[in-house]
Amino acid sequence: MMWTCPRLCKEDLKAQLRAFDFVSDDIIMIHASMRAVGEILGGPDELINALEEVVRDGTFMSYLGCPSPFDEVGRSRYSAEDTAYILEHSPVFDKHLAHAQRDFGTFAEFFRTHSKDVQISDNVGGRMAALGKRAKWLVSDHSLNYGLGKGSPLEKLYQENGMLLLIGSDHDQVTLMHYAEAIAPIENKTILHLKVPLMQNGVRTWVDIEEFDSSIGILPWSDERFFATIVDKFIEKNNIPSNKIGGAVSYLLPAHELVDFAVELMVEAAKEIQHV
Repeated sequence: MMWTCPRLCKEDLKAQLRAFDFVSDDIIMIHASMRAVGEILGGPDELINALEEVVRDGTFMSYLGCPSPFDEVGRSRYSAEDTAYILEHSPVFDKHLAHAQRDFGTFAEFFRTHSKDVQISDNVGGRMAALGKRAKWLVSDHSLNYGLGKGSPLEKLYQENGMLLLIGSDHDQVTLMHYAEAIAPIENKTILHLKVPLMQNGVRTWVDIEEFDSSIGILPWSDERFFATIVDKFIEKNNIPSNKIGGAVSYLLPAHELVDFAVELMVEAAKEIQHV
């Protein structure tokens, strides 16, 4: 069998990234499909290295979440028997050791383990990883409750006029839309009451937490791909150009403007659902 060398290297990625209008000290949240990018000589770590070299003094963030079953108790996904088994046998959640949720793709896990300088937030289901100049600040004080809403790293990204870099990713998986749901002035949002296994005073303890429903949504949105619809409309309205990173169609979006745009559309959609 003849082996084929990957046809992307760090220098290729740097050249492609320079097509975006980055600012040297940007805070950037990244969603990336490594399958869409294609094989990189040196693997996904080289994409992270390229970003660090292009956006000097930048801060980068990726959504890690957590693997099952650490935030599953309370979601009504398991039988009473299975829930009891989880409550008895689940290991303690360790924010440093738990891998990224597999549904989030390869990039999140590579980002989590990229270097000893990666900072990890305390929330379980809303866990974030950050790297760069303001990484420690970005993930600090991440409450266990409402981890994608007020006080979260997503809010800091929003308030600091950070950017969202979508590298061939599904626009319906943009985590920042959950922050828009959290702050949108909408009544009767769906709230989950969960339990997470944490170590407290040397003892595994099931801690009660609350969060808006991030798996289905705060309301039963009529559009099954509502987040993608919002992101695509924002791109179209603002004539935001795409660039290629490897084989991945990619966009750089301003977080603050995207959230404000999303909140407006969510409020209008909520009125239709609730017949206000």
